[in-house]
Amino acid sequence: MAVHYHLTAKKLFLLLLIIWTGFIALIASIYHYNIDFLLADQLFSLEGENWTLKHHLLTETVLHDGGRLLSETMGVIAISGFILCLLHPRLRHWRCATGYLVLSVLLSTVSVSVIKHSISMDCPWDLARYGGDLPFIGLFEARPAGLPDTACFPAGHASAGYAWIALYFFFQAIWPRGRWPGLATGLLMGFAFGFAQQLRGAHFLSHDLWTLMICWTISLLLAQLLLRHSTTTLRLLKAPDVKSTALPRLFP
Repeated sequence: MAVHYHLTAKKLFLLLLIIWTGFIALIASIYHYNIDFLLADQLFSLEGENWTLKHHLLTETVLHDGGRLLSETMGVIAISGFILCLLHPRLRHWRCATGYLVLSVLLSTVSVSVIKHSISMDCPWDLARYGGDLPFIGLFEARPAGLPDTACFPAGHASAGYAWIALYFFFQAIWPRGRWPGLATGLLMGFAFGFAQQLRGAHFLSHDLWTLMICWTISLLLAQLLLRHSTTTLRLLKAPDVKSTALPRLFP
């Protein structure tokens, strides 16, 4: 049984337009109602007017350092799987899907990193409001020349989780039953990593949301580019028939 990816250019454009329009409206509301600050204020207050969890075992060692190691390990496994599919003729049907997964995760994390180091925005822990030394400069405000360059937007560590949203499209191609657990894996990892960083004072909520949208967009576009014409034989997995989907949904 073969699974096909196909969204016409018109439907893909419509999907992206709808989702990104809604996202921009959400971000505008967050900025307008100061939701970033309201949430950060609460976390800062609960931690005793100090980022007490900045170097905590759970947030720094487990969720930050350990989370990065987990994502890197998953990446090594994905790359190893792709190489194995290239070398083993019996796994040739999996080459496109595994190659997609590796490329999507890599491009998502690299894109977030490039943007992060191209835009100077301060972390909450840098701001005078939270015990730091710097004033808050918004995303669309001109940054005064005397302020140091910082790299806190979008959320880099969250991308190590949200990049794995690509597991949805990967499993849709090779084992459709696994697509929702795959999606849940990426979302839960991204949320856990992102919220841990918020607890440490490293990011605002909107930083994580931007990362989520970047990773989802890259995963979707690459799936349409690399998987739309791919077919995968699933007889050995004895999966039930899965009809081709062509409607503009959040996750086709």
